[in-house]
Amino acid sequence: MRKNVDFLIIGSGIAGLAFAIKVAKFGKVCIVTKSTVDDTATSWAQGGIAAVMYTPDSYEKHIHDTIVAGDGICDEKIVRLTIEESTERIRELVKWGMKFDKTKTGRYDLAKEGGHSEYRVLHHKDSTGKEIENTLLEQVKTHPNIEILENYFTIDIITQHHLNIEVNRRTTNITCFGAYVFNPRTHLVDTILSKVTLIATGGAGNVYNNTTNPLISTGDGIAMVYRAKGTIENMEFIQFHPTSLYNPDEKPAFLITEALRGFGAVLKTREGKEFMHKYDSRLSLAPRDIVARAIDNEMKLSGDEYVGLDCRQLNKNELINHFPTIYAKCLSLGIDIHKDMIPVVPAVHYTCGGIKVDEYGRSSILNLYASGECSSTGLHGANRLASNSLLEALVFSHRAAVDAIPKVKSISICDRIPDWNAEGMVLNEEMILITQSMKEVQAIMSNYVGIVRSNLRLQRAFDRLDLLYKETEDLYDKSILTIRLCELRNLINIGYLIIKAAQNRHESRGLHYSIDYPRTVPK
Repeated sequence: MRKNVDFLIIGSGIAGLAFAIKVAKFGKVCIVTKSTVDDTATSWAQGGIAAVMYTPDSYEKHIHDTIVAGDGICDEKIVRLTIEESTERIRELVKWGMKFDKTKTGRYDLAKEGGHSEYRVLHHKDSTGKEIENTLLEQVKTHPNIEILENYFTIDIITQHHLNIEVNRRTTNITCFGAYVFNPRTHLVDTILSKVTLIATGGAGNVYNNTTNPLISTGDGIAMVYRAKGTIENMEFIQFHPTSLYNPDEKPAFLITEALRGFGAVLKTREGKEFMHKYDSRLSLAPRDIVARAIDNEMKLSGDEYVGLDCRQLNKNELINHFPTIYAKCLSLGIDIHKDMIPVVPAVHYTCGGIKVDEYGRSSILNLYASGECSSTGLHGANRLASNSLLEALVFSHRAAVDAIPKVKSISICDRIPDWNAEGMVLNEEMILITQSMKEVQAIMSNYVGIVRSNLRLQRAFDRLDLLYKETEDLYDKSILTIRLCELRNLINIGYLIIKAAQNRHESRGLHYSIDYPRTVPK
């Protein structure tokens, strides 16, 4: 099948849906999503979305907190424009139907999370992301110009490479013409040609064993752009959320939102002793990189597999009212959070780097935009400030739409694109090869490229991943495509990008901590 559209959107989280709503009245929109339309990382976001709504908070305070958390790597211009547009983006979200929690006086019931100096996190109990996703879907599903293709897997974006034109990353203006997409109904690869394409595929948490990301988060968009010779940056900065629920057999790991610590919960050892005072004056509300390393160190010192998050001193009714999902989840495992400490352990949570974009979400490839976790805007720097991610997606999808709308009329569909060539491919019945390679990738990354790194560990990871890369590319070149094979290929690309970026950073900064380059100045 060949399809021509004005706007192709790959991904159906907050970034993709917000962009779709804004561009739909200016052309035909197609949203491609690898699972069901609401199976996104956005739907899993518990804590909320940070924005300046009331005094004594201010844009300058939020900007300062973001830059401090980013440990000197943030782009201040990008931080400033994102924060200064935050209030308007929230108002727009509310206009679309989003209902944030309010106090009895009618003001927004703002929460405070790690690294924030003020209460500024808007939320809907502890299922904010799900409510945002549902709100945006109501707008998208009723728009006549928007088509949604569920369970379609995007294999690659289409560029000059597919026209057999030699491309030099430095001298050629690489252009995106659309994407090749695996059709689950026909088991064939469709060609979707577009004037403008937005990558909104989320993160890459499943390159590690333990992650809070949904199973669909396999770095597809980042890997596609990398293979197309687009610019990728800051991949060494992988954020480990300090507090996922310790339940080894569950994937993805269940997130215990940082808002719970903002509400008053305290980190303690299994014996009930507080420890964060040894690491940072902000205690349990220090930025995530500091808290994750602190927990990791305490676990190594004690030999325990987890630490405790103590909510027992908090008002029971208020605790349950604010965090009903967490309360119910823990209770299902025999943990009463009013009587028992919650067992928690760090888990991979967010990819701070990704597809490099400018202030309008433009990638280094013409007519290709990126927004959300797959992008690298310069906002997060070396460590994302809690609840800035949903805000970033709204701001940059808005700015991408503002830039793309006036351009789309002057862009022509390229009619020289060949269909996908599957000639000579055979059905590979050795699925065990793919499954085992996936486990090996995750083990390599978890063991050698985790919270604490070293030159030796990184080189060992690179050498082992290189062998898997060669085996997988050989398999890919000969086999009829399967989604698992494509995901494996993408994850190997992601692992390579993380390792090489980590090897190239000869310092400890933010989320990248190396024992070979200890910090020489206090954070």
